[in-house]
Amino acid sequence: MIGYYRDKLSGTRLRRCYDLAPPRIRQYLVSEMGYVARHIAPGDSVLELGCGYGRVLQYLSARSGAIYGVDISVSNIEYALRFMQGYGNCHLAVMDAMRMGFADNSFEHVFCIQNGISAFHVDEKELVRESLRVVKENGKIFFSSYSPKIWADRLCWFELQAQEGLIGEIDLDKTRDGLIVCKDGFAATTVVPEQFRAIVKDLPVGIHIEEVDESSLFFVLTPRNTS
Repeated sequence: MIGYYRDKLSGTRLRRCYDLAPPRIRQYLVSEMGYVARHIAPGDSVLELGCGYGRVLQYLSARSGAIYGVDISVSNIEYALRFMQGYGNCHLAVMDAMRMGFADNSFEHVFCIQNGISAFHVDEKELVRESLRVVKENGKIFFSSYSPKIWADRLCWFELQAQEGLIGEIDLDKTRDGLIVCKDGFAATTVVPEQFRAIVKDLPVGIHIEEVDESSLFFVLTPRNTS
């Protein structure tokens, strides 16, 4: 599944997914960005995991200090370098979010929104652990997934993507309860609060879970000092 986002659903094709989003999904996307923005202070150093073509970075650039974006897709970063041209505080890199080249305690905030915790299809606990490594002791980490309240609108959005050939035809027999399955093997899952609590169990974090705009579930982590 990592290869799907890296090789097929990236660059201009990824942007097209957002360009065709219906109004309720556009509201959801703005609400997610706004939630993160409210926690950022001027001068904060911020890192986005899975930055795509830079859509969220562009929104947050004026609200932060240095802002960094990493993505495993070369085509995403190449497109983002053009999309973010003129945003001098933004830094982009092709990088695996599971093994980042940043020093410990580098950022005030780390975020991975729009269901990245699920969409990455990696070991979620290790992703959280690596995020904890690079965030500062007084910082915050933001993950988000979909609220079940936006299921119908989410499915409609994915159907539009399938009609455009951006993702495979949706298998309606297997698609249900927050899981979208395509006939080409692509699958989009979600993370519910109980799952996320299990992911961070035994990790040195505090957790706050909040529903935003009846469309997102935000999982906000704060490091705990274990020394």
